[in-house]
Amino acid sequence: MTATTSTTYLWTPPPVYSLPVRGRSERLPIHRLFFVGRNYHAHAVEMGRPVDKAVEVPFYFTKAPSTLVESGATVAYPPGTQNYHHEMELVLAIGAPGFRVSEADAPRLVYGYACGLDMTRRDLQLVARDKGRPWDLGKDVEQSSVVSEIVPMPQVVLGQGNLELSVNGAVRQKSDLSKLIWNIPELIADLSKFYHLQPGDLIFTGTPEGVGPVLAGDRIDGHIKGVGSIVLHVGPAE
Repeated sequence: MTATTSTTYLWTPPPVYSLPVRGRSERLPIHRLFFVGRNYHAHAVEMGRPVDKAVEVPFYFTKAPSTLVESGATVAYPPGTQNYHHEMELVLAIGAPGFRVSEADAPRLVYGYACGLDMTRRDLQLVARDKGRPWDLGKDVEQSSVVSEIVPMPQVVLGQGNLELSVNGAVRQKSDLSKLIWNIPELIADLSKFYHLQPGDLIFTGTPEGVGPVLAGDRIDGHIKGVGSIVLHVGPAE
């Protein structure tokens, strides 16, 4: 049901979550956050779950838009974990609706790209994974979806470009977008089999190898060639 101007609520509804757009005064409103699991071979191996594209399909998890944080922020070290990990990713911003989209038509849905961090309570994720439980406590963490400004690239498919992350100046993750197991058109086509994709949907396309823990006081810097940079400061636990 759509609210009208006369609708009243028991308390103030949550804000519209949004991100800055390079070269525009308008901000991009966020609809949903989708994450692709194990989309680089070397990361799949380091997680103990190698991927055989010949017999497997992509899998996804989601986070609430309220987990969104802009680049440059300081976030508290989260509760309930002793192993908080960084995961650097290319983020795809959807700019047009699409359902059951073909790979050939997939670029039509691309609005642009950003750098992203999928911050993860790794210890809780692995416990859930090994018990066959949902990953929510490990992944859907407050202030854990960090995104840079959106760079408009309508209908552009990024197929290569260096991706790198460092913690306190030491390189932890380094790879190339050409190493994605499932590329941008494949991901759009596959995800659109299950969801009516909408403008403002963000797809975190997966992280390469080198994920690891961060501590309070750490500074995370990431960069993707042709897209931009991202920064996150890890604050003390609350």
